[in-house]
Amino acid sequence: MSTRIGWILDVLPTTAGQPYSILITDDDPVARETLREIVAPEGYRTLMAESGEEALELVRDHEVHLALMDMHLPRLSGLETLALVRQMKGGIPAILITADQDEDLMRRALSERAFCVLAKPVSKHVVIYVVHKALEKYYN
Repeated sequence: MSTRIGWILDVLPTTAGQPYSILITDDDPVARETLREIVAPEGYRTLMAESGEEALELVRDHEVHLALMDMHLPRLSGLETLALVRQMKGGIPAILITADQDEDLMRRALSERAFCVLAKPVSKHVVIYVVHKALEKYYN
């Protein structure tokens, strides 16, 4: 019997037979690797960026199905990067992650149509659940 949580089994992490691609953007290499270690075992392909500019290059050059993005990045913030990604590719679901969640950030995230904002430190189960729900909403 699988140890996966039941709701994850409802939707396989694929589109057209290929794994969903998740872009993980955080300037902290430990945070990037932690997020990769959470989503990769669930069958998702991961692309890693340490800045908004690098994230934009990856979105331009690769198929990206979802963005997990730190709010505070050098030069471009997570929200600024998300706005530029949306100009390039349209409706990619995005989950913002921040250590300092407040009402202003929540308003700005909603105005950019972020799927949700998660507070650091993130919980493995919450990340898996939210990623699953975002992909299910956008691709099913």
